[in-house]
Amino acid sequence: MLREKLNVFLQRLLTEVEHHYGERLTSLVIFGSVGRGTPRFDSDIDILLIARNLSAGRLRRIQEFEAVEESLARDLMELARCGIHTSLSPIIKSEEEVLRGSLLFLDMLEDSLILYDRNNFFRSFLDKFARRLHHLGARRIKRGNAWYWVLKDRYQKSEVFEL
Repeated sequence: MLREKLNVFLQRLLTEVEHHYGERLTSLVIFGSVGRGTPRFDSDIDILLIARNLSAGRLRRIQEFEAVEESLARDLMELARCGIHTSLSPIIKSEEEVLRGSLLFLDMLEDSLILYDRNNFFRSFLDKFARRLHHLGARRIKRGNAWYWVLKDRYQKSEVFEL
């Protein structure tokens, strides 16, 4: 029931994001436990929203996203009535910011759900990022219920490399 309810909600989220951002929307990606397919009843929904012509600064971007959250308030209350106490945790980036890279994208290589991707922008970025990591000999190592990354095989102390 949990996954089904969240999947319905994610479709509503996509509809509202498309409505609000319109032609500016490049990609909408869900990551974290929901993107991985292992949510709990109290998991937040980690969102990567990529758009053009964004305001400068994180706070202004979040303020703009609040219109999406307001339009989903009833849906979130309905989930809560079903025992699913979730919230939205958006990260909002421009295409240029994505192309500069971030360690944030490491786990999205394997654990993300792309709901919208104009011209395969984010998928292409992830594919290129994966090739670069493979070239470096990077690997994701699981330890217990967590994992970490070794980004470069045979890394030398004080060596500088680019992802």
